[in-house]
Amino acid sequence: MDCWTRSGERVLSNERGLFRVDHIKVAIGQIRGLLDGHSLADIQSDLIARLAFERLLQIISEASRGVPDEWKVSIAPAVNWRRLADLGNRLRHVYDAVDLGILWGIYTDDLDPLEAAIDAMIAA
Repeated sequence: MDCWTRSGERVLSNERGLFRVDHIKVAIGQIRGLLDGHSLADIQSDLIARLAFERLLQIISEASRGVPDEWKVSIAPAVNWRRLADLGNRLRHVYDAVDLGILWGIYTDDLDPLEAAIDAMIAA
């Protein structure tokens, strides 16, 4: 097994992967708590909610980079992992041109399949 070192501790890659998967799972739950029961118009008019939503998507994007490739391929091949990783780059570097409608589409269309994939990784 591959290992990585952080603060002098050796952590197995599977443990690191589960750590990242857990971050994604928690962020999905936080997005649901933030957005469920609201409309796109609600979020467009609420700066704090919009910024929180964007930040949670950044967390998911960054955490997705730490999920082992073998898990992505064997457990969740339907998830577009490259697109998910690229989302964080857009939120960080093209922050002034973020289309909230596209982010809302991630919430309405992509969050359920992502959560199912994450649940499958946790169960594996």
